[in-house]
Amino acid sequence: MAGRIPSTHHTPSTVPAPLPPLTLPSQRNLRWASGVVLWLYVALHLATHATGLVSLAAAEATRRAVHGAWATLPGTVLLYGAVAVHLAMAGAAVWQRRSLRMPAVEALRLLLGLLLPLLLAAHFSGTRYLGEIDGLEPSYVRIVRAIWSPEGLWLQLALLLAAWTHGCLGLHLALRIRARWQRLQPVLLAAAVLLPVLAALGVVSMGREIAWAALGAPSPSASAAQASRALTGGLRTGWIALVAALLLARWAFGALRERGGRGRISLRYPDRTVQVPRGFSVLEASREHGIGHLSVCGGRARCSTCRVRVQGLAEHLPAPRRDERRTLQRVNAPPGVRLACQLRPRGDIAVTPLFQPGAAAAARPLGRERQVAVLFVDLRRWSGLAERQWPFDLAWVLDQYFDRVGAAVRDSGGLANQFIGDSVMAIFGLDTDLPTACAQAVRAAALIEQRMDAWGASFTDQFGQPLDFGMGLHAGTVAVGEVGFQDTTTFTAVGEVVNTASRLQDHSKVVSARLVLSLEAARLAGVADALGPPEPVTVRGRSAPLQVLYVAHPARQWGEPRFGGGAPSPASAGLRPDPQ
Repeated sequence: MAGRIPSTHHTPSTVPAPLPPLTLPSQRNLRWASGVVLWLYVALHLATHATGLVSLAAAEATRRAVHGAWATLPGTVLLYGAVAVHLAMAGAAVWQRRSLRMPAVEALRLLLGLLLPLLLAAHFSGTRYLGEIDGLEPSYVRIVRAIWSPEGLWLQLALLLAAWTHGCLGLHLALRIRARWQRLQPVLLAAAVLLPVLAALGVVSMGREIAWAALGAPSPSASAAQASRALTGGLRTGWIALVAALLLARWAFGALRERGGRGRISLRYPDRTVQVPRGFSVLEASREHGIGHLSVCGGRARCSTCRVRVQGLAEHLPAPRRDERRTLQRVNAPPGVRLACQLRPRGDIAVTPLFQPGAAAAARPLGRERQVAVLFVDLRRWSGLAERQWPFDLAWVLDQYFDRVGAAVRDSGGLANQFIGDSVMAIFGLDTDLPTACAQAVRAAALIEQRMDAWGASFTDQFGQPLDFGMGLHAGTVAVGEVGFQDTTTFTAVGEVVNTASRLQDHSKVVSARLVLSLEAARLAGVADALGPPEPVTVRGRSAPLQVLYVAHPARQWGEPRFGGGAPSPASAGLRPDPQ
């Protein structure tokens, strides 16, 4: 048997779901997608240069393969489309920004992004453009000879470093809250530093081989060379003019609104009123005037810590865009609550920041977003036991219970981080990906039952009642960090996943199952197919029913767990269906 508990719930009839409406990607998604394409282009170029350490022939063969892929029609459309989209998104970001106050790392990324087109102009003219008008292949012999001078080598090095640093900073700012990125950060940083170094050494090695073998390469005609230089100068001048025009237009637009009396608005905070130019976000206004305002995600609508309650005329409050709307819906924000990083008022309003940390909380990190599996374990009939037993006897019971559950969680690769009353909360995935975390949690559930059942016989003899417990498991995104008061803090996870796991543990009492787990967690752990069809359960705190699975006895369902050192992978978690 699959170990599933029969239920009286009726499975709804299968009705084809309507197709979701077609939606356009947001600015954030466009910037991210185009940036990944450009980062991949730069990374492949650096790797190709690095093969020059092997030989000039190896580098040339690699270059032809890589260049051949980008030179195809799909590759060309993808590359130049990414360039156009990325530049357009950068321009839109500069246009929307009203304040130059920003973290140093964001300022560096912005500066490098503005410098890149100036450095790329010569590279484009000397390779792609000459190849089109003069039929010259951008071979390494020709390119290395062309840049083989102190000025040319320094320019090439500056281009490589600027493009690579800009791309890596973009990836870091976008992925820094993810657990796997944080875990692999030392390795990624070493690779990010090593790759451009190897690329530079590869270029030098090819230059020496070319000079030693006295290799020559076709040179562009005089007219083509002159056209290439003219194009380089034109591209650089055009880029400088475009950026200057954008900044000038932005300044002129603001000045005209100021002169017309419509350029500044009032934001009324609980303790003061500030004047800011129209178009400032509420978060920018707070930072500009030194008002403490939380924003853990950096103003990208990835959290709601900057949320404010707003009061004002409807025409002063633009409707939330998609990224803000998704976050507000996710946190079930009431009417009148907006994200300060996204709200740009059109007129006077009153704002009240809703998250106001004390001095101790402000001095420590508010947590990082990670994908984890959360397992709740709870003893049954504890109130009756507490009524009949001495307090010191109860303390011994809790100590034995916590020891067994905590050790099982630890042996499975998780962290039992909270022991509250007769409940234990365990987190899996702090150092692994989410599928592995779910496999570890399922393995822990089986091990907990095995060890608790082994204790159960002597427990009944000693205390006159059977030992029973229930577990709930769910997986998803949480914020992990230290919470508490002053010096008394606890490392924990916070979010909908924790609440749902706790509710599933409560639901295990209703269905008389040792484990209730969400369908998503079971799928990630690779055990869903063996547990039968899921059932919808209404979980308090969730707007929609959750598909869950019941396991009467985890240790029997997956057999006696086999244990070894270290955290298991999903394929080696020791899980196997009950042969019965």
